[in-house]
Amino acid sequence: MSPVIKNAGHTTASTPRPHILYKFQVDRDGKVGEIKKRYSEFVALHTALHVKDVELPPRRILATTFIPSAWVDDTLIAERKEGLQSYLNTLLATPEYKNNTTLEDFLTPTLLASPRNFDLEDALPSTLSRKAAQQLSGEINAAATFIAAAYYPDWSADSFPPESLDYSKFDMLLFAFATPNSSNTLSWDSGSQSILQRLVASAKSSGKGTKIVLSVGGWGGSTWFHQAAGTAASRATFVSALSSAVSTFGLDGIDIDWEYPGEAGAGNPFGSADAANLLSLMTALRTALGTSKIISAAVTDLPWIGSNGKPITDMSAYAAQMTYANLMNYDIFGDWSDAPGPNAPLGNLCGTSSQPAYSAEAAFSQWTAAKFPASKLLLGLPLYGYVLNSTKTVLTGSFTVPSTESDNKTSAGPATDGPTRGANKRPAHVVPASKVGTTAANLQSWWGQQIPFSSIVSSGALVKQADGSYAEGGGFTMGWDDCSDTPFLFNTAQSTVVSYDDTFSLGDKAAFAKSKSMAGCFTWSLDQDDGVTLQNTIRKALGK
Repeated sequence: MSPVIKNAGHTTASTPRPHILYKFQVDRDGKVGEIKKRYSEFVALHTALHVKDVELPPRRILATTFIPSAWVDDTLIAERKEGLQSYLNTLLATPEYKNNTTLEDFLTPTLLASPRNFDLEDALPSTLSRKAAQQLSGEINAAATFIAAAYYPDWSADSFPPESLDYSKFDMLLFAFATPNSSNTLSWDSGSQSILQRLVASAKSSGKGTKIVLSVGGWGGSTWFHQAAGTAASRATFVSALSSAVSTFGLDGIDIDWEYPGEAGAGNPFGSADAANLLSLMTALRTALGTSKIISAAVTDLPWIGSNGKPITDMSAYAAQMTYANLMNYDIFGDWSDAPGPNAPLGNLCGTSSQPAYSAEAAFSQWTAAKFPASKLLLGLPLYGYVLNSTKTVLTGSFTVPSTESDNKTSAGPATDGPTRGANKRPAHVVPASKVGTTAANLQSWWGQQIPFSSIVSSGALVKQADGSYAEGGGFTMGWDDCSDTPFLFNTAQSTVVSYDDTFSLGDKAAFAKSKSMAGCFTWSLDQDDGVTLQNTIRKALGK
């Protein structure tokens, strides 16, 4: 009796580049083995057998990029799995092929890995035809497609209704938030489920392929993570609630925003086993959602805290379950700081930061050193800043303050010349304040608070220029901190300093993510942009 091929599945592998392996069970009179093959191996089999009367699923380059930021398309993979299983069973039912030793060898389970040579047909999927992909990418040297994502808080719906969003600007939107509760299920803000339904429907009808992911937790919503992840029973209940949300709302995945495993965060319960329990939670969630759904997590610049109270040094087990780690490289300095500092430093560029482990460069180094692939890291970019009651004219948090500080200094730096980073950096005073804003701006009501970028603009402290960049206005002076590659505003008469990010600094950070072959960037949060000006800057820097 001929073998029977059944239970088609798939998995992904990363060597030599991310690709799909199709899995099948080979049933020989009740003795079942499993084979894993690339599509290109089926093509080779088809050629070796000189098959003329049995069709393979059509050749089509399923991706032009070789990083997991290429979207895994459920429909395409399902079609290919079904087609390949049918192809094998048809060969086994055809006398001309069924006893061929080449086919028998193909169906024999082996411990040998698939060949290391790579074919574009094996890549993660997209809908590009082979011709179009080759024209755009030049065969194997295809340029990477990076993700430009954003968090969409439920409170954004009034100002940024789902129906009016330009989905072409966003490859992924993370809807914030649902929160874990004492029953290990999910709680929702009033009306948020309706907003999420609208967001999913609008994204799908746009035809732009924007993925919608539910973010669970947040700074104020992480109280019950410790309990929900703590036991096998609570995890099962929580995973059921998460997977139910994915199916109910037609979501593309789940984002875990636990702030933070092994640490108190906003005063939350925590314990030394949190990180291990989170891995168990993610493993169960991956099983429930399948391989094609997104599982991401919002994380700090350092890996999660392990049972020894220190950052985990090997994150590979987490990476195996996760699609992305979203590096929240912001809130490094803020209204709690003793002196003004950069909200989101690119790096410790002068070697003098009081928090050298917290910057985009440090986050990348720390996570990749912990064996988390660069291609699964999304760099977080803030669309907000902080307003402080201060007469400083430099960002003292990012470098050692010189012994004498000039009140009219507008480009902060160390006592000796430090590096100037990024072609995107705006030189101070390109456009004099007197020419860009005559109405006085006053941000004193924002002292000790976050301020959206759009509110800085609407106040008149920043004025948009014809080229899409922003200049100082309303009596404020713009400075640039070379040590963190970030701008700031100050008005000594009002004792006000604003640390923030603009088109130049965000462009530099996005370019950094691209240069390191990260998955891309995300912003917190969409509603704080000046329209889509900052999002456009990020997309351009990512090459989109």
